[in-house]
Amino acid sequence: MNLFKSTVIVSFFTFLSRISGFVRDMVVARLFGANLWTDAFFVAFKIPNFLRRLFAEGSFSLAFIPVLNEIKATDDRQALKQFIDRIAGSLMAVTLIIFALMEIFAPAVIAVFAPGYLDKPEVYRETVSMLRLTLPYLPLISLVAFAGGILNSHQRFALPAATPILLNLSLIASALWLKNQFDPPVKALAFGVLIAGIVQLAVQLPALWRMGLLPRPRWGFTDPQVKKVMRLMGPTLFGSSIAQVNLLLDTVIATFLPLAGSVSFLYYSDRLLEFPLGVFGIAISTVILPALSHQHASGRANHFLHTIRWAVKLALLIALPAAVGLAVLARPVVISLFEYGRFDAFSSHMTALSLTAYMLGLPAFVLNKVLLPAFYSRKDTRTPVRIGVMSLLANMVLNVALTAFLWWLGVVALHVALALASALSGWLQTAWLYRALRHTAAVSESLFPWPSLRRIVAASGLMAVVLLLATWALSEALDWDWHAQVWYARLGALLVLIATGVLSYGASLWAMGIDPHTLIRPNLAESAPEKATDAATSSQKT
Repeated sequence: MNLFKSTVIVSFFTFLSRISGFVRDMVVARLFGANLWTDAFFVAFKIPNFLRRLFAEGSFSLAFIPVLNEIKATDDRQALKQFIDRIAGSLMAVTLIIFALMEIFAPAVIAVFAPGYLDKPEVYRETVSMLRLTLPYLPLISLVAFAGGILNSHQRFALPAATPILLNLSLIASALWLKNQFDPPVKALAFGVLIAGIVQLAVQLPALWRMGLLPRPRWGFTDPQVKKVMRLMGPTLFGSSIAQVNLLLDTVIATFLPLAGSVSFLYYSDRLLEFPLGVFGIAISTVILPALSHQHASGRANHFLHTIRWAVKLALLIALPAAVGLAVLARPVVISLFEYGRFDAFSSHMTALSLTAYMLGLPAFVLNKVLLPAFYSRKDTRTPVRIGVMSLLANMVLNVALTAFLWWLGVVALHVALALASALSGWLQTAWLYRALRHTAAVSESLFPWPSLRRIVAASGLMAVVLLLATWALSEALDWDWHAQVWYARLGALLVLIATGVLSYGASLWAMGIDPHTLIRPNLAESAPEKATDAATSSQKT
């Protein structure tokens, strides 16, 4: 299976997951709005959700898959099964200990991650209660990530990519049918998280059983291969989680902001950010990691280089127009998806502001997802950690500085400063990762397709102009008031605008000579002009 086809499969199911996630957020926004109680749930959910992203999309997979592929390449079925059994036992032991400790010290955990609630005793107490309901999700989703890593390594990408849909369905069902069983009603969502962890694990196990790789957990901390995973996982635990740590820091500061609902505004805008990041950034990263690990292990340096170049080009081709489009359409997108029931016009406006700020960093977030596997596939964990620390410190400084600056200006929407800080620190991380890669023997020439990049930027700019004109024309023709329209009219108009943007972007790329065939797979025989131009640009920069 080629990389493009695998990416399409992962992207398709991730797309379905994100669509179901939008439905989930629409239901939550309509039933619960944006207030202190929704802030409390989102704080409680951020902690296990952070750990989910860390394990399912980050540290564990980045450490586990390269070692698994090494053993798999030996064609020793018994060694592979033994490794899987011992990793399963070790992973369960670690996550159960973490789960137990966090359950016991849940009040202290909330005091650290939401210190602004300490002077709101009722909100603080309910946040602790919701955290305790959601914490079992950690060991369950860790095993889901473990099963997904095995399936991905055997080129079975569909089921792991589709599994997150079950989380969204569980939360929707809990919000609709269990909200009257809890006080406050939003606590039903915390119970839904617990249900989701059980269901997600249950659907993975039959696939492993059919492959003959259903683990029988064994104590494995003394096993050399398990030790190798643990050694790799330590640094990757931090290096792969910088974006999520930054979002957690945003939440910590947001609990201090005077505007009630600040945590919720950031949550909803982050959910919209996660759509292109998850559908494309994480999909590309998931697919190229096993390929890069295999190429490095087999000494195919040229294939390794061109796989990364292909991934960077594909990421830019998608991330740049997505960022521009979501920034231009921030207000109609938020209104169309969320402004119903208890989610009012003010909440829409505040969410749209932070969404626009996040979009400034979307290309950087996607590129970081693409660049990090280039380090981890070569078992270089030190460099991402060093750069991660720098990025984290930069985000902390920018958080404080930008929030203080906007407060001095008298801006009410101080949460926008937190989104801006995340975007800027994301670009700093991209620059540092790229610079570090260019100083390694694995990447001997520029990764950026500069002629194509100029065309992508120009096409994205033309798309922005078309979208602005289309939005104005729609408003003039229909005397449009987004707030006054029923949901299907809003969504219909939004789909028309999105289709207009996609068509204008595609037409611009075609007119500028971008060849879609170069996206199908990494091409070792790239066009001479572009390769020569890239080499010349690289030498000039050096």
